[in-house]
Amino acid sequence: QAQSVYPNKPVRVIVPFAAGGTTDVVARLVMQKMGELMKASFVIDNKGGANGMIGTGEVARATADGYTLLFNTAGAQTLSPVIYKANYEAAASFAPVAKVCSVGFVVIARKDLPANSMKELIALAGNKDKPLTASSGSAIINLITEQFKHVIKAPHIINAQYKGTSPQMQAVVAGEVDFSFDSFAAVEMIKSGKVKALAVILPQRAASFPDVPTFQELGIKDMEFSSWAGLLAPKGTPKEIITALSQNVDKVMQMPDVLAKLKQYDYIPVKTSPELFAEQIQAETDQWKKVVKDTGFKIE
Repeated sequence: QAQSVYPNKPVRVIVPFAAGGTTDVVARLVMQKMGELMKASFVIDNKGGANGMIGTGEVARATADGYTLLFNTAGAQTLSPVIYKANYEAAASFAPVAKVCSVGFVVIARKDLPANSMKELIALAGNKDKPLTASSGSAIINLITEQFKHVIKAPHIINAQYKGTSPQMQAVVAGEVDFSFDSFAAVEMIKSGKVKALAVILPQRAASFPDVPTFQELGIKDMEFSSWAGLLAPKGTPKEIITALSQNVDKVMQMPDVLAKLKQYDYIPVKTSPELFAEQIQAETDQWKKVVKDTGFKIE
């Protein structure tokens, strides 16, 4: 009977990142709409730190009653447990509710780099005497960069580490490095001409710059990466609660104002069942394990 009137008290939604970031903005938007639909209060609690593992681990250990949820991203959910000693498992510790949206990556290059396409960038990367430099500001960008080096057979590319994705992007703007795999937070820098976009890692071209080709179009294989934002609950949360939450997320993701906000960040709304979301989490975890093995990636 208690489950039939869920939720009958405030629901705590942990976002394992600092307030103000893109994930936090999307979480607040979606959970506010959820509260209106379900006539309850969904309270965002930012628990940042340790590449998302602090907040994610807290939800994994929470009571599975539907009153502690997780709004997470692919990096903290599926990559961090592979490369760090996490106190949770990507799939086994959670009951996925709904993947809300997905987002890809864009290759940006300093504006004066003598390469205006991925083909030209790869040609430059082949010069061992003048190795290109790339910037990485997060675990997921770091690993994608290492995979790119592996795929194009250019291990001499220098992968420079920065403390965050904002400094990573600024390094390209300032010409400290040659290129970077960036999130779509770089959109304004691209539009203003401070950097140039060479390719996107997305199933289709980005709405923000439709003239930039995808890796798939360019025939560059083994670079099928994406990030996402999604809602999860602790393992063992009653199925009725998972179903109720999932159905309401679907309703939220059909609201015009929500879709308009997501479009600002080039986030692509998706519709998937809890079961399919769970399968994707497991598949991504397996993918990261393979990339780590293939590249010999190690945390320094």
